[in-house]
Formats: sequence, structure tokens, C-alpha cells
Amino acid sequence: MRFERLCIFLAALCGATVSANAGEWESIFDGKTLENWDGDPEVWSVKDGAITATTSDDEAKKLKRNTFIIWRGGEVDNFELEFEYKIVNGNSGVQYRSFELPDAKWGIGGYQADFEAGDTYSGILYGEQYRGILAQRGQATELTRKEGKFEVKETAKIGDTTEIQKKIKKEDWNQYRIVADGYHFQHFINDVQTIDVTDNDVAERRAAGILALQAHAGPAMTVQFRNLRLKRLPAPKKVALIAGNPSHGYGAHEHRAGCMLLAEALNTSGLGIEASVYTAGWPKDESVLDDADTIVIYSDGGGGHPFNSKLERLQALEKRGIGMVCLHYGVEVPKGASGNAFLDWTGGYFEADWSVNPHWTGNFTKFPDHSIANGVKPFRVNDEWYYHMRFAEEDAGVIPVLTDLPPRSTLVKEDGSLARPDGPHNNNPNVRAAVLERKEIQTVAWARSRKDAGRGFGFTGGHDHWNWGNRDFRTLVLNAIAWTAHVNVPQEGVASRDLTVADLQANQDFEVPSDFNPARIQAMLDEWSTARK
Repeated sequence: MRFERLCIFLAALCGATVSANAGEWESIFDGKTLENWDGDPEVWSVKDGAITATTSDDEAKKLKRNTFIIWRGGEVDNFELEFEYKIVNGNSGVQYRSFELPDAKWGIGGYQADFEAGDTYSGILYGEQYRGILAQRGQATELTRKEGKFEVKETAKIGDTTEIQKKIKKEDWNQYRIVADGYHFQHFINDVQTIDVTDNDVAERRAAGILALQAHAGPAMTVQFRNLRLKRLPAPKKVALIAGNPSHGYGAHEHRAGCMLLAEALNTSGLGIEASVYTAGWPKDESVLDDADTIVIYSDGGGGHPFNSKLERLQALEKRGIGMVCLHYGVEVPKGASGNAFLDWTGGYFEADWSVNPHWTGNFTKFPDHSIANGVKPFRVNDEWYYHMRFAEEDAGVIPVLTDLPPRSTLVKEDGSLARPDGPHNNNPNVRAAVLERKEIQTVAWARSRKDAGRGFGFTGGHDHWNWGNRDFRTLVLNAIAWTAHVNVPQEGVASRDLTVADLQANQDFEVPSDFNPARIQAMLDEWSTARK
């Protein structure tokens, strides 16, 4: 915080992991010595069973810059930390998931859980050498970066700062608790929540780091910490969303923008999911897939599908049970090696000269008793719903998720002539026999549980980018991604915020055309919202 105040912070910096098992509490201070702690011996000592920092106003001893005592017991990622503190004068706190400054011994930067002798900052989230104040006391915030500019957005009030301050004891022992789970952070003082922060600043957020206690340069003060204990939380489920190259033009096949909307929802869902978006059809550093729990591919397909040249790499990942989600054109690959791989991974794919890709309005009224359908209400959406997919054998564990009978107009005109001529994507005798003669209900989204414990999902919608604004359309896909990552899907489905026209326009690959009509998109959003009530 400010230069004139003296702080002690406990920080967790990015890096290695703690030896404690997930779910078990570990004491990180023995109450007697500074074993596993590394700091300036002129500042730090053990007094009365507490780690203690005492500073002076003597110019010869006065701190010229903040200094820390660093816990050398290992780095932490997802954790709960509990401790008691007492402070006389000045400001102090807890630093976590932080980093050692290269130009200063015992210098630290990163997330900071603040407390002080005053009445303003106790409980806030501050970024020491790291983005400044991230949440004031009583705030829920979202941290974002748009066009390179860092932003702190208040999303809710979780308490009154004056009332919270009344719960804090002056010059006496208080209990502090920090929860860092994925990129969701919470602070509590004396069992009262003080902040709630979601860090969606992908460029700067920190996933792990070291713990440290800080003494802040400034007026003389004394601060003490005792009963420090740490509990590791389970690692987040990692989702790799792979977006294909720019394709069809504004508002269609917006792979990057669509993946970014899905990733934001997953990262803010509170389900312990860490979603990252990779562009150009494949990660530049493909090692990021090694610990992924599921892969999402949203790209153009067919002969140009990014996975055609990566089958061997993907098959190795599948053998360890990784999930696979294919969206829209991403479900189409050539018959043969790629098609067989997709039958194994997700249970189905678009096969040229068998499947078709017309635009039509799907009316989805019935869903399976499956967690992918949690919270999804009946919905109608016009999209390029591929159908007559090639599926694996009946005993392969494929579950239809979205089904409907496409209208005759997708195949023939009123006079019986072909709506589109026979061709690899347009039409074929097999699909006409299935839909026009046998009236077979068609599956346009499906799930598969594999024998290797991996899970797959295919979804043929997603041509029209605006359809991500339909809550049920979006929730179903979010549920499926979570399910393939072996996340327990809430009964109400994966939560996500309502999307605006501006949200849907963000991050698209093409310039807004001169004839774009945002009122038309808003009317769609309004219609969908009304239909859910």
C-alpha cells in the first residue's frame, strides 16, 4: 500500500506445489522458530509464539522499502489459508500467488490480502507491484483487460465497509481466511467476507506462487502472525478451446469470438474450471494440451480440419481419458482415419455424401436424463443444423442430446424437386429416405462415454454467432464442456451472464458491415428471453 505505512504480507507466488495433500490442513509455522521462513533477521523474529515484525522510526534502522519473510516450504496454487494477526500502528496483510522481485532481496509482488491498524483497508485485495487495488472492502469485482487496458469492474456489493470494520478488533487478535480457487479469490476477517474477486485478466493473472509475510516501509509498527495453516484445494479442471482461422464473414463461424464467450463463462462459473483459448487451429505450444482435461474444437472442418494432421498426437491424449468437444463445422472430417477417430472420440461425425448441412429452425422440446441437459429449457433456434450424422455402433454409448425432425423443405421443394442438388453437403438419397420416407428423428447434438473413461460431445449448431445469445443453446454447450472435463454439472446448469449485442460483437474477426442492424439481434435476444419465462 502507501509508502508511509508498514505492512506485513503473506503471499503465494507462482511455481512449485506444496507437500500437503489436497483437503488436509498443514501447519506452516511451528510457533517457536523461523524454520522454512526466509527474511531479514533485523526485522523478523518469533515472539510470544508468533512471527513478529518490528520496525523503527530511527533513521538508521528505518525501512527504505517493503521487505518480506518468504515461506520456503513450497509454492501453492489453489488453497485456503487461515491465520491470526495483531497489528499496532501501520498497515499489514497477506500476499499470495506472488513473485520475487529480481532487483530486491526479500522483495515481493502479487496478490495481497490487506489489513491495517486504521479503518479503511483491512480485507481488501491489493496488487503489490501488480495492478494496484483489485477490490475495495465490501466489493465483488471482475478483473479484465480490453484492448490492452486493465480494468476493475464492480459486479456486486457484498457488504458495507463500515459494518465490516466494526467486526475488526483494534490492537488485538483477529482471524483471517483467504480462499484462492482457480481465479476466484475470497477474503474473510472474523468470519465476515470482505471481498470476492474473479480474475479474467488472462495476460496478468497468476495461477500459483510462493507465500510471504511483508513489512512495509513507513512509520514504526509491530505486527504478529500466529496459527498459520494451509489447506491445498483440488487443481482446476483445464479446458483448451481451440479456435479455427477466420472463415465465413461477420457474424458467422466466429470461432475465436465464440470460444472467448464460452471461456469467460467457464472461468466465472465457480466450478473450478480454467479455460484457455488458442487460435489458428492449434496451440503454438502444444504441450499445453498435456494436462488438459478436455479439448474443444470450433473451426472449419472437412479436408482442412486442424485435427486431420494431429491424429496421432490426439490419440495419445485420448488414451489417458481426455474429453473432446466438437462444435459446428468442427464435427466434419474426411471418411477414413479421421472419421474413425471421431467415431471413437465423440461417437459421431459429419460424413460427406451421407450428412447434410441446411439452415433450418430446430425445435428442441425433449432432453435426455443427463447432466448436459441440466437447466436447459425447450428452445427454438434457426441455425445451420447438420443432420443425418454418421454415428458409431449402437452399443458405443452414444446418447442423443438434441433431436428433431427437420422440415421437408431442407431436402425438397413443394413441387417435389430437390431443394439443393445431390452433393457432398447438400443432399443425397440416403438422407431423403431417412427423413422423408421413414420420418426418422435426427440427432444434432450427442454425447458419448468411452471405455477409457473419456467423454465426447458433438454439436452441429454454431454457424450463426448470434445464437450464443440464446441462454439454453449456450448452457447446453457449457454443460457439455464441463461434463467432458468430469466436472459435476449443477442442477441449474453452468451459470453464465446474459449476453448483450455488444458482447456478441466483441472479438469478431471481421469488420462490422455497413448494413449491420443491431436492432435485429436485440429483437432475437428479447424473443428468446421472453420465451424462457
